[in-house]
Amino acid sequence: MSSCYITTPIYYVNAEPHIGHTYTTVLADTIARYHRLTGDETFFLTGTDEHGEKIAEVAAQRGVSPQEISDQNSDAFRSTWDRLGFSYDRFIRTTDPDHVETVQRILQQVHDAGDIYFKEYDGLYCVGCERFLTERDIEDGLCKDHERAPEQRVESNYFFKMSEHFEWLAGHIEANPDFIRPERYKNEALAMLRDESGLGDLCISRPKERLEWGIELPFDANYVCYVWFDALINYLTGAGYPDGPKFSERWASAQHFVAKDILKPHAIFWPIMLRAIGLEPYRHLNVHGYWNVDARKVSKSLGNMISPLAMQEQYGFEAFRFFLLRDMVFGLDSNFSEEALVARVNSDLANNLGNLVSRTLNMTARYAGACVPACGPTDVLEDEVAAAVPVAAGKVAQHMQRCEIHRALEAIFELVDVVNRYLEQRAPWKAAKQEGTEQLVATTLYTSCEALRCIALLLAPFLPATSATILERLGLAGALDGAHILDDACAWGRSKAGTPTTKGAALFPRLDPPAREDA
Repeated sequence: MSSCYITTPIYYVNAEPHIGHTYTTVLADTIARYHRLTGDETFFLTGTDEHGEKIAEVAAQRGVSPQEISDQNSDAFRSTWDRLGFSYDRFIRTTDPDHVETVQRILQQVHDAGDIYFKEYDGLYCVGCERFLTERDIEDGLCKDHERAPEQRVESNYFFKMSEHFEWLAGHIEANPDFIRPERYKNEALAMLRDESGLGDLCISRPKERLEWGIELPFDANYVCYVWFDALINYLTGAGYPDGPKFSERWASAQHFVAKDILKPHAIFWPIMLRAIGLEPYRHLNVHGYWNVDARKVSKSLGNMISPLAMQEQYGFEAFRFFLLRDMVFGLDSNFSEEALVARVNSDLANNLGNLVSRTLNMTARYAGACVPACGPTDVLEDEVAAAVPVAAGKVAQHMQRCEIHRALEAIFELVDVVNRYLEQRAPWKAAKQEGTEQLVATTLYTSCEALRCIALLLAPFLPATSATILERLGLAGALDGAHILDDACAWGRSKAGTPTTKGAALFPRLDPPAREDA
């Protein structure tokens, strides 16, 4: 059995969950579900990042403690993820006692090794980024990510000797082409390392005289840890570092999923931090683009967030989940609109998949007594459907290994198209009206039911609730329990004659286009 360790970034608790957080978590959840269904021992970590200046700033504005803000917003993330049905194994908080202990252990280790020094620093500081900026971070006098003017600050702080490892990291990235993927982000990381004006040593502390909300440095009680140095270590805490029984296997298979705005800390800071404590880097850093609304990146400060709970209430979360996975090419930006969501759901889920489920089970009820019929003699048309299943499953496996989620879904819906065409060719609703066609109708319906079983299994990582519903209607409730489930998707002929089926309501009723504000 292989091991698979999947992480999202831990989400900063200065805002409630929005489409950006949701997409990353949907993506990681889909990958985790896929690996579980292939039989891999999978551990999926998500959680919240709770220290730092932004939290202290919000708490001061509201007249409450930073801990109260952290508790409130961390609970909002956890409860939202639970309502949406994500399959995480641990929800970690950077205020968790074991995480605080791990951060202080690592800080002391790096300090004792002579990799931390103290100096005065003068530079431009962005509260949104919680770090000093370089020239490449600023455009028209504003932080590129937060559209906020940085502040000039002079401080004495502790620094991590990060720059000593740049040459090693560049070599590691070049020697391992899929370490950071897609390739555009590998190239971007290499460009950062080669830009002499862009990076230096990493400031890893903040003086308590201006910020007390953080993990205290074990070697100087007058300082707290820089929020990114703290946050990145969550991936080790969550995996059981240093001596948890499954830590070694998990870490050897670690895959991080992040948005492109946090490429630098994950692609540069983190591998070097790991090297400083004698650990191998993670296996993959998977970087996705932005969801844009009105051609602008989603953010609290810009006021264009999309609430996942609002989408769930309006359209159902499976529909929203499908849109996110199907309409973003991994690594590129994508645009969100309700019009695009409705069009995608109506086309793929209502007209295509939903129609296949509906007519297969309706005809099984009408012509086969609501049971899977026995399969009679087959010919080339049935053989084509059976042959299309392992082809689709192979494409899904290939694309999932490359994080090409939209293409994996394309492969499944190509199979849906094959089965719909098969039904049109066989036309059992016509054949049933003719004499001597009972075996032909039975074979057609068996083939369609069996294809639906395979489609439902392949869909399980992407649309878990929909998959379970289809399988339940096929009389296969509980079919997703256990390991190696996806192997069954390629094993044609597993459906048993006589299994009771249920028609059920429309799987995905057609959605009405959203009302126009100017209407």
